[in-house]
Amino acid sequence: MTKTPLFTNRIQAGEQLAQAIQAILTQQTANSVAKPKTIVYALPRGGLPVAAPVARLLNCPLTIEVAKKISHPENPELAIGAVTASGNVLWDQHKLSFRNMPNSGWREAALDTAAIQAKFLEAQLSPGCPQVNTEGATLILVDDGIATGMTMAVAATSLKALSPAEVWLCAPVAPLKLLPWLHQWGDRVIVLATPEPFCSVSHFYSEFPQLKTGEALEYLLQQNEEKMN
Repeated sequence: MTKTPLFTNRIQAGEQLAQAIQAILTQQTANSVAKPKTIVYALPRGGLPVAAPVARLLNCPLTIEVAKKISHPENPELAIGAVTASGNVLWDQHKLSFRNMPNSGWREAALDTAAIQAKFLEAQLSPGCPQVNTEGATLILVDDGIATGMTMAVAATSLKALSPAEVWLCAPVAPLKLLPWLHQWGDRVIVLATPEPFCSVSHFYSEFPQLKTGEALEYLLQQNEEKMN
């Protein structure tokens, strides 16, 4: 088990991730006349401090795609799926096949709970989100880390419906074994570190506080005010 954290905090991780993303974009457009339009999407709340340095370096808008895990009714920490605020749903079929699942009705209830949470968070953060034109753009989806990949995957599904050129899945850290699966959902996957064993995202940060909604909103407002000036 890694004893030394890989990242100091989310902002520092975001600065490193921004450099990696910019390098790939630069390489990709080296032989192209037109520079692709980029939009950074954060998975809130924890993805916003990571995504803000990315949007700043790329000089592009910062917005959100809200996705919430659908929790097992008897084990809130166990994600059995994920849902976006816009209504995209993804189930973990392997976990759904567990024999210890409750009787019928629990699945709809768990989905409704997660969907309500996602819509509420989106409503709280939407005042900080700019109007963006996604058609033909490269959408860069960012989180502070990927553990199961469910929220990242369902968010990517939602973004792909917006007619972008590409959707990139980006995070500072993720399990190595998850990368092939993630490539099914995004046109490009950018992960800085794939440590094994992988216990939790927080393990790889020195500082990993729970982000309040007001703090998350501040990241959105600050970046998009800078973009306008």
